[in-house]
Amino acid sequence: MSRPAVLRSLQTIVPDTLLEQDAVRDVFAQQPDIGRLAQRIVTASFNGSGIDTRHTVIEELSLTEPSESPIFFDLETRQLLAPGTKVRNDIYVREATRLFVTAAQRALEADPDLRASDVTHVITVSCTGFHAPGPEYEIVRALGIPDSAHRYHLGFMGCYASMPALRAASQFCAADPDAVVLVVSVELCTLHLRSSEDPDTIVASSLFADGAAAGIVTARDLPSPVRGFTLDRFHTAIAAEGEKDMAWTIGDSGFEMILSTAVPQIIGETIIGAIRPLYVHEHDMSMAFEEGRIGERVEHWAIHPGGRSILDRVQERLHLSDDQLRPAREVLRENGNMSSATILFVLKHILEREDSQRGDRVAAMAFGPGLTAESALLTVEAPRSDDS
Repeated sequence: MSRPAVLRSLQTIVPDTLLEQDAVRDVFAQQPDIGRLAQRIVTASFNGSGIDTRHTVIEELSLTEPSESPIFFDLETRQLLAPGTKVRNDIYVREATRLFVTAAQRALEADPDLRASDVTHVITVSCTGFHAPGPEYEIVRALGIPDSAHRYHLGFMGCYASMPALRAASQFCAADPDAVVLVVSVELCTLHLRSSEDPDTIVASSLFADGAAAGIVTARDLPSPVRGFTLDRFHTAIAAEGEKDMAWTIGDSGFEMILSTAVPQIIGETIIGAIRPLYVHEHDMSMAFEEGRIGERVEHWAIHPGGRSILDRVQERLHLSDDQLRPAREVLRENGNMSSATILFVLKHILEREDSQRGDRVAAMAFGPGLTAESALLTVEAPRSDDS
């Protein structure tokens, strides 16, 4: 029987420029192109976001550093600017490439047994910019990964995209037990923030941030036990009624997010059906699910924090404790919604918890355009010395 694939050496990065949520709220609320109703929506969205801080690659958005030729924010007039999509994407190419390479390098450096020469597959994930050759090419060339490595890029899928990336990595390992798959997600959402009176755009501006994450997936029997996750099972579900409530399109002044206020309700109504198939192969787990006790049988919940109201609805429907939602809420509070990278931040947070023990079950879920719900069942892998 083949060994299961394990996600190990998980690393996360945020850019240096810190956004204080209250300060950014005040800037958006004071823009001259929005009226009083939009100002109230800005205040409510930012205050109710569950976010204290976010990070960005745009130094101007520190709101303290003047620029001779401002692109996004004029400090003198306190006005948000509206660069075109090409300008935003050019910055993406430069900054995202740096983060892709750095995150991949850190994952490899963190692994005691694997080197760049061992990598057989590279999967990159991003929905906030485009270029070719793409980030998977840049990683291979920069880190000395063999040119023969299989390269894949999952682009423009949205917040759930790291989940199918992990599933693909697991499938590669099932097909080739010697495979070593490097998975890297980088999202620069703040490149697409803009002043607007549109409620969906305001909500997006209050939530999204920049971040990067990388990990290694392999089924190899390696000598050094490290903390990670066995990738047990995956499932995809679509709530077609939410197709128009969450979307990601390209406009003349950046990419445009549609994130309607109906999304939390739709997720709440469909989440049980979306994750039920994960448990049908385990009788005791299936019974706990049917009896509304699944929160008692799964120790950790890695829920993509698309926003505070989404987490509230998930917690209510699945009867989860505050402690089970703490990793998702803390990632949201400290880093905001980093689109596809966010779920990897939540998983890393779970690994770093003192109560995270070998054999603990982890349910992971991420949501995105479609409305698509990607879910997975994982098991904590840890050195046996951590079991005490």
